[in-house]
Formats: sequence, C-alpha cells, structure tokens
Amino acid sequence: MKQGYLLVMYFILGSITDAYSQTKYKYLVLLKDKDNSPYSVNTPLDFLSKKALDRRFKQGITVKTTDLPPNPAYISSIQQTGATVIYKSRWMNAVLVEATETQKNTILALPSVKGVEFNRPLKQARQQLVKDKFAIENTESLNYGDATAQIQLLGADAMHNFGFHGEGMLVALLDDGFLNVNTSACLQHLVQQNKIVKVYDFVDNDNTVYTQGGHGTAVLSTMAGYIDSQMIGPAFGASVALFRTEDIFSETPLEEANWLFAAEMADSLGADIISSSLGYSTFDNSADNYTPAMMDGKTALSTRAADLAAATGMVIVISAGNSGNDPSWQIITAPADADSVLAVGAVTRAGVYASFSSRGNSADGRVKPDVVAVGSGTALCNTSGFASTSNGTSFSAPLVAGLVAGFWQANPYLTAQEVTRAIRRSGHQFVSPTIQLGYGYANFSRANTAVLNDFPLTVIEPNADLVSVAVLPSNKSDISLKFSNTLINNSLRVSLIDQNTKQIVFQETFTLLANQVTKTISLNTLTPDILLRIEDLTQKKTLKIMRW
Repeated sequence: MKQGYLLVMYFILGSITDAYSQTKYKYLVLLKDKDNSPYSVNTPLDFLSKKALDRRFKQGITVKTTDLPPNPAYISSIQQTGATVIYKSRWMNAVLVEATETQKNTILALPSVKGVEFNRPLKQARQQLVKDKFAIENTESLNYGDATAQIQLLGADAMHNFGFHGEGMLVALLDDGFLNVNTSACLQHLVQQNKIVKVYDFVDNDNTVYTQGGHGTAVLSTMAGYIDSQMIGPAFGASVALFRTEDIFSETPLEEANWLFAAEMADSLGADIISSSLGYSTFDNSADNYTPAMMDGKTALSTRAADLAAATGMVIVISAGNSGNDPSWQIITAPADADSVLAVGAVTRAGVYASFSSRGNSADGRVKPDVVAVGSGTALCNTSGFASTSNGTSFSAPLVAGLVAGFWQANPYLTAQEVTRAIRRSGHQFVSPTIQLGYGYANFSRANTAVLNDFPLTVIEPNADLVSVAVLPSNKSDISLKFSNTLINNSLRVSLIDQNTKQIVFQETFTLLANQVTKTISLNTLTPDILLRIEDLTQKKTLKIMRW
C-alpha cells in the first residue's frame, strides 16, 4: 500500500509539473542593446509618424536611440523558441511575450536577452467577480449646469471665452475601456466630427474598446463631454485616442506594461497629451506589491514609462490616487510619482481638500500632487450618456488634461516642459505648497501670467545674445536677425507665431556658423501681432520672446 501510494503521488506530482511546464505565461523580456538594427535615427519616418516628428521638432527634441524599435533579429530569435511576441517597447527595448516556463528559460539564455522586468510571470488571474478598483467613485444624478464650479475653478470659462476649447490638440486617454462612447449622446460630437482618431485594447489585443469599461467613459466625458446647459468639459474641441490598458478583473504588473505600450503608441500617433486616471501600488499577488517608499520617481515600471513619454515632448497628466483615507498608504501611487508628470489631486467644488485624495510628497521629497482640481462631486456623463456626478482623483486629472489642451492651444510656442511648469505655477498656493493640495488649484489665467513671468514679452531691441532685429527696408516681409558671436556653433531655433490664429507661421532650427551670424527670415506677409521666439537649444534656454 505504501509503495502504491508513493507511485500514485509521483504520478500526480509529475502530471502537475508537466502541466506547469506547458502553461503559458506573459513575460516582459528586456533586450541587451539595439546593435545592428535596420532602423536609424536618420530615417525616423520608418517608425514614427510625421505628427510625432513635428511635435519633437517644434520643441527641439531630437530622435534618439531610445526611439528605435527593438532589433527584428532579436525578436525573431525569441519567436524561434516557440514563444509568441505580443507587443514591442521602443523605450524599454523590450517585448511582451507569452511563453511556457521552458521557453522562457530558453529565451533567457539567448545572447541578445538581458533578463525579465519582473521576478514572476505576468499571469492574469481572471476572477469570477469583478474587482471594484474604483469603489470610491459613486455616481448619482446631476442637475443642469452642474459643471459650472469645476470649470470656473480651472478658469476654463475664461479659456473658452478666448476661443480655446482644445482644437488641434490630440489627447490620449489610458483607462479600463470606453463603454458606449460611440453611442453616447454626451460624446457624439467627437464621433460626428471624427475626433476619435485611434482606439486600441491592449488587454485583449484588439479594437473593442467600446464594449467594456465605464470608468474610461466617465473620465473622457469629464474632459471632453458636451451636453448643452448640463455638462461641458474643458476640452470638448480636442481630438482623442482611446486606449484600454486596465483589466478590471485583475490587478497585475502586466497592466503597467500595457500602460507602457499605450504610451508609445500615443507618441507614435503624435499625441500632445496623455491623460491617465490609473494608479499602481498593490497587486493581486502581494509579492508584486510596491511600498510607499518605492514612490520615488524611478522604481515602478509605469513611472519610468511616464518619464520616457514626457521626454518625447508630451505633457503627461496622472491621477494622484485615491489612498488618502488608507492609513497603510495615503501617498500618491505610480506613475503619479514620476518627476516629469502633472500629478493631480482632488478637491470639492468649494476648493476644500477631498479626504480620499492621495497626498504628497513623493518618497524622495518632491512636491506631490502637483496641482488639484474638482474630484469630489465632479460633473460628468455616465455610460448611458446622461449627466451625472462622481468622486475620485480619476476625474480631477482629465479636468487638468483639458485645461492643458486649451492652454497649449493658446500658447503653441511653449514646449511640453514649459507647459507643465506653467500649470504648476498656476496653483493658487504655488509659493507655499502642502502635501494635500500641492501647488493648489490649476487655473488658465494664472498659467498665462506664469508664462509672462517666465518669458516676458519685450520690444524689438538687442540684448547680449541678439545684436539686432530689423525689418528689411527693401522688403517689409523680411526679418533680419544678427546673433552674438558667443552663440557660434550652438543650435538655435526661430519661431514666428500668429497671435490671432495661434498658428506657427515660420519655424527653423539651425546651427549658427562663424560666417553666418546674420539670419534672414522671408515671409509672404508680415502681419501685426506676430510673436517672435528665439531659443538656444544647445543651452536649453529661451533667448528672447518679442511681439511684433
């Protein structure tokens, strides 16, 4: 009996071991380098859109090796193990693969492979019941005009009065799906005007973003919804890309990897802004958990991805998190801890701190949240397309993203970093930030004032860098610029912006040569209200901003 029992046990254990070895898991595989790649920074249209390149060019951002896709030869060697490559990451030089344990071990032995991002396989353990990740955000009926308070706190009413509603700006939203967006009365203007330029589901690897995820629908409506006299978002004129990265049935590090892939797609599309109302702290398997000490701006995968996204010239807006009442956590969640993002906390309509809103600072002592907006009793639309209200920093973030869209539309000569700085400086308590509100309520008018303080407009006169500026008498549409010899061999950029249309009418980047310190700009016509901006890209500073 004992011998038979042992034989049975060996058989069972052998079967379990064999089953485990054949089960496929997901791994984020890191590659060692991008050597011998067929891609080159000199031919960026092979892997980036023209809009993505234009966004970089306008901000003096060069295409770098981090922009290159992973080497196809390395990917082929991984596929030869029998593993399936699902997504590729340019920034992390990584691929998401689905592989058995045996295949994973073979992959790790490849000379091109550096390792894996996580110690554990990225298995999505789907649960029978939906895990309520957004429990704080209860919904109730909404009265007419209920968005007034949140719009006024942002100063978006003044922004709209100036004619800025986000037109020409592209905002990528990363969330749990966008249920019924294509049929919602609140969002029909986006559908009818072809403002939804791209959708993708990174969880299921398809385009079915409209069949699940009411949270994403509410978030989108907060920023861009429009029901006359009921609910109007700050950037209802913007274009959007909708990406599902979150699986409501589980909480695993795979969702952070999805966030990375979606951010890279947003970059490739040429998006100006990423808005994400997602946060990562603890997971279904406690072995994957972060700790508050890890909210240091450099540890979490989504945090690193957010900073890489910002480096390409996008403004990244992130919910601070809903952990304010959680005594075991309380502070911001990833990727709100990233250095280059706008982490957004929540206040009531009266501007009072909402107790559920995650607090600062980051683990390494930086001011967080950066700014706040209404997140308690926020006016939005539900999945049925009707005006409602809800609570959570999930809704304060898209309000700020909408503000960013209109503000950047109004100030197209700013870089993403300058926009981010101006929004921070627009906080009502910028000089005395707190852990609850950071720099305070973001506001359109104060952001414009911050721009004037940072880049004061001057009359057309010389300075230490610019010897002279003149309109050539022979042709009233030609501008002559003479630069100081101290700038020789520096990379400079000259931009002309029509302040009436807010369009860049001329832009050129060039290296100042010793025998060419004078630059002539030729235009068809030189109209009033032309803004001239001159930047030294080598020293990363603005030399002069002048109004013609």
